[in-house]
Amino acid sequence: MSANSRLTIAAHILAWMELDRRGGREVVTSEQIAGSVNTNPVVIRRCLGDLRKAGFVEARRGAGAGWSLVRDPESISLFDVHQAVEQGPLFGMHRTPPNEGCPVGYGIQPALRRVYGGLEEAVRQQLAQTSVADVLRDVLAQQR
Repeated sequence: MSANSRLTIAAHILAWMELDRRGGREVVTSEQIAGSVNTNPVVIRRCLGDLRKAGFVEARRGAGAGWSLVRDPESISLFDVHQAVEQGPLFGMHRTPPNEGCPVGYGIQPALRRVYGGLEEAVRQQLAQTSVADVLRDVLAQQR
């Protein structure tokens, strides 16, 4: 099993776009962003599509084509970003129902739903308290 990195990639994209904007570049390409994320531009374009639907970025066509931020990073929480790029709960249950004839199989899902519910609420609260601008500040503080 591998961890889902969509939120991490989306936060990276938005923080990078803001840093580039501060440097005077309002419009960036998925190829430029992919260089920072170190992934394929197709992955970046898919993520940018979700971020566009959420109203965080826009695509510009024609001469000077690319992507630009349309919301202030202070106003974009990581919870907002999570909602834009992640579908479904943070933690999943079995893909197929467990054996209800087994004592563990019978009770595992209700037991874990209670735990996962509390964890998801704590994660939501933490994400809601952190903006993309906060992330960029922390990133820049890491510079040597």
